[in-house]
Amino acid sequence: MISPSSSSSRSGTLPALTIAIHAVPGARGTEAAGAHGDALRVRLAAPPVDGKANAELIRWAAEAFGVARSRVELVRGTSSRVKRLAVQFDTAQALEQARQQVARWMGGSESFE
Repeated sequence: MISPSSSSSRSGTLPALTIAIHAVPGARGTEAAGAHGDALRVRLAAPPVDGKANAELIRWAAEAFGVARSRVELVRGTSSRVKRLAVQFDTAQALEQARQQVARWMGGSESFE
């Protein structure tokens, strides 16, 4: 499930995207790999030990959405395959572009209201 939200920061409120993730650690490469139910499946080229897979997920999300790592937060699921990420953006336009990208990764299975 993908939902827009807003987060507080020193400079005001930033638009944010919350994304349900189904993590698949130990893959050959890190990539979005379609939908897993209502979640985005992400293959991670890191083992699920010592927070390495979580760090790789945050690194991947920051790179994929063109934001700093400090703008990506693992909200839930530090020790689970089922995770929830929050990604902050500078503009509503950047947020909308990210929502569209996630929908493409999921194969168009995500509907927006």
